[in-house]
Amino acid sequence: MMVVDKKGGSMLRGKEIILGVTGGIAAYKSVELLRELTRRGSNVHVVMTKNATQFVTPLTFQTLSGNPVISDLFKLLEGSKIGHIALADVAQLLVIAPATANIIGKIANGIADDFLTTMVMATRVPVLFAPSMNTKMWESPFVQQNIEKLKSFGYQFIGPQIGDLACGSKGRGRIADIEDIVEKMEDIFTKKDLKGYKFIITSGPTHEAIDPVRYITNRSTGKMGYALAITAKRRGAEVILIAGQSYLPPPTNDMKVIRVFTAKEMRDKVIENFKWCDAVIKAAAVADFRPSTIQNEKIKKEGGKYFLELEKNPDILKELGEIKKEHQILVGFAAETSRHIDNAIKKLKEKKLDLIIANDVTLEGAGFGYDTNIVDIIDATGKVKSLPLMSKMEIANIILDQILRIFKKKGREKPWPQIW
Repeated sequence: MMVVDKKGGSMLRGKEIILGVTGGIAAYKSVELLRELTRRGSNVHVVMTKNATQFVTPLTFQTLSGNPVISDLFKLLEGSKIGHIALADVAQLLVIAPATANIIGKIANGIADDFLTTMVMATRVPVLFAPSMNTKMWESPFVQQNIEKLKSFGYQFIGPQIGDLACGSKGRGRIADIEDIVEKMEDIFTKKDLKGYKFIITSGPTHEAIDPVRYITNRSTGKMGYALAITAKRRGAEVILIAGQSYLPPPTNDMKVIRVFTAKEMRDKVIENFKWCDAVIKAAAVADFRPSTIQNEKIKKEGGKYFLELEKNPDILKELGEIKKEHQILVGFAAETSRHIDNAIKKLKEKKLDLIIANDVTLEGAGFGYDTNIVDIIDATGKVKSLPLMSKMEIANIILDQILRIFKKKGREKPWPQIW
């Protein structure tokens, strides 16, 4: 899973996080998790079980977090304060990674015999487990029963995934990818104000074949569309991401992603799902033209020149604008190199959009390939909201805020009651 932006727009910035590390071989992955959390601006307090210190030294975690590492049940914090109570009062989220079968079993059955398990009993903040163990242990009815018990109490889980295990076997039991764990943490802190709404979001470039080897495309990476899909999902929306070919991996494991190659394929998938959704956000950079004829074999370098005849691709947004909308709103993007606001307003009117996001791709830090952008958000009345240089994740949240306001203005404070 790929998260578009490490810092800007992160819900983990400024949060007090407790990272519980237990005695499994995946404890070394907890070091990577700590580094990622600190990169996002979290203040991380590490608590280790005694067995965990056999895999990674406390000094490693203390050096990277800048905070003392605690493993002693009778450790005092700030003089006379009882350690596990004081730390539990500070915390906003507790993540246990790796979570062994042993720690899951103890917490599920109310056993508090070390600092970490005692602190879990004392905390009232969300607790997230990232299990890691041998496949047979994971499949044990005792482990599964303990997990179901913890879930019934409101504890949350991420993973494990299928992969190569330290014991030499392959199966389910490998700790979830660090990016997936962090994304789950981002999700926990995000207000679910889009819960029940359904979004189609398009992303990335389309490719139009010339011959079996070559194609026409553009500079889009898909980062803006991915940022929108990630933030909408975090805020509770159901999302279908229709994505052109990109080097970016899918944003999350539980998001429906439809991969397409050509503009026509993207058009067909958007139309196919249109009635299902509440909003379409067309962030993809769709190729405007395609070769009139696709050669069956690779074109050889013979002669002085080669002329390529092009024809127009379907205009997906215009077609959506012409459809009689039952409830949907349409959002478009306009990547321009001059007079970007004028061109965007023209596109807004011609294609009957509710909102358009315009940007000048010639500006430094804006447009294709950057994690940042500079945009102008224009509503159906022509009102322009200009944003300074900021991360695409932050921009995505502002766009979604605007969409939510449009829903409310149209009397759509509750999602359209359709079953997908």
